[in-house]
Amino acid sequence: MKTMIVCTSVSHGNTQRVAEVMGRVLQARVVAPEQLDPAELSECDLVGFGSGIFLGSFHARLREFVRALPVEPRRSAFVFATSGFPDAGFQKFSRPLTGLLEQKGFAVADAFSCRAFDTYLPFKLVGGIRKGRPSAGDLEAARVFAEGLRARVGTES
Repeated sequence: MKTMIVCTSVSHGNTQRVAEVMGRVLQARVVAPEQLDPAELSECDLVGFGSGIFLGSFHARLREFVRALPVEPRRSAFVFATSGFPDAGFQKFSRPLTGLLEQKGFAVADAFSCRAFDTYLPFKLVGGIRKGRPSAGDLEAARVFAEGLRARVGTES
C-alpha cells in the first residue's frame, strides 16, 4: 500500500510529531505541501492531510494545497489535527477539510485529532495551554489510529 502524509506544522512541531508516528506505522513519506508534486498523490492508496488548528480551521497552506488539486478519481484519505481544543460539537473543524477532499475525489476513511501545546493569542499571554501535549498517550493514540487505518484501507487496495 503506497501512502503519503501531507503535513503543515508551524508553531511547535506538534503536528509533525503526530505525522511521524503515523508515517512509521503506515510506511509513509511525510511532506509539507510545498515539497510535493500533487501528481504524486494519484499513485497513492492512502493520503493523510494534517495541520494544527488556527481559529477553528486547518492551516491555510494545507487548505490552499487541497483546493488546488484537480478533481479526479482517487483512493482513500484521512485527516488529522493538533489543537488546544477538541474537535467536538456540531462545528467539527475536520468537516470542511473532509468535504473538500471528497469533492476532489478522495474517499475519506477517518479523522484523528489530539490536544497540543497552544500559544495562539490570547493563550500566549499566559504562557500557552496544553503544555506537554501531545503527550506519550496522544502519540500512542495516533499510532493505534494509523494501525487501524492500515488494517482497514490496506485490505481495500
